[in-house]
Amino acid sequence: MIRTALLAASLASPVTAGEIWVTNEKDDTVSVISTETLEVIKTYPTGERPRGITFSKDYSVLYICASDSDAVQVMDPNTGEILHDLPSGEDPEQFVLHPNDRHLYIANEDDAITTVVDTETRKVIAQIDVGVEPEGMAVSPDGKIAITTSETTNMAHWIDTETQELFANTLVDSRPRHAEFVKDGTQMWVSSEIGGTITIFNVEDQSEIGKIDFEVQGVHPDRVQPVGFEFTADEKTAFVALGPSNHIAVVNAETFEVEDYILVGRRVWHMDFNGDKSQLFTTNGVSGDVTVIDVASREAIKSIKVGRFPWGAAYRPTE
Repeated sequence: MIRTALLAASLASPVTAGEIWVTNEKDDTVSVISTETLEVIKTYPTGERPRGITFSKDYSVLYICASDSDAVQVMDPNTGEILHDLPSGEDPEQFVLHPNDRHLYIANEDDAITTVVDTETRKVIAQIDVGVEPEGMAVSPDGKIAITTSETTNMAHWIDTETQELFANTLVDSRPRHAEFVKDGTQMWVSSEIGGTITIFNVEDQSEIGKIDFEVQGVHPDRVQPVGFEFTADEKTAFVALGPSNHIAVVNAETFEVEDYILVGRRVWHMDFNGDKSQLFTTNGVSGDVTVIDVASREAIKSIKVGRFPWGAAYRPTE
């Protein structure tokens, strides 16, 4: 009853018109969800095993990591047409777009490198040796630092984006998956899937300043595996996907304490907010759906069926 009431209230209140784009690993498609109706409105084919997904700054093109096609695909989101492929190195999994809206930093899991691609010239401008099985990618708000996390080496690799060279390597817990900078660039967070933690670093000197542990009641610790996470607009709260525990953790980003857990679909991977950040959309790989969370109440209000093994999510405004 509470969930039904929350959904009704959410749909009745004004919501910024937009879409959540979701990559489906097993179907080789992207699903498009309306943030107004909370329904799938379009599905488009992609290359093989799409995972990472992000829009250009003006939302005119969509970049998709087609991992098993060894390419980054560029799609017209208005038509679903694949415009062209970008060179990406082998098995691109995650990537991040530099603030210059031109350079993509791509983690190549099979090659232990980070590839930097110029989206305008469609050429590789650098390949940087990093640790074994790189996955997570982040770039600082000022564009000066890129981060690659390596799952087997258990490190965050710090890249100077001017020289395209490593200037630091910092240890994290086992199997790091995702990285994010806070908006003012002073902190960088890394999730460790098997370690079950998030490590927070001081960007100025790359020192560790905090660590977050998770404990979901009734769930074995081995199943509590943090992967993707996102900050609220005021950055006072972080929502963290905890993989096969089937929960999202709600973390106080100032004290690093966990405040709540939200039950979602099976094997939650990644997420993104709608336009005004009043709702959060989580990709649940095993259950093949997206959970919609009302941010204010911290309640799951709807499950939306998408393709098989949804992985990445990205928001696009439509007005």
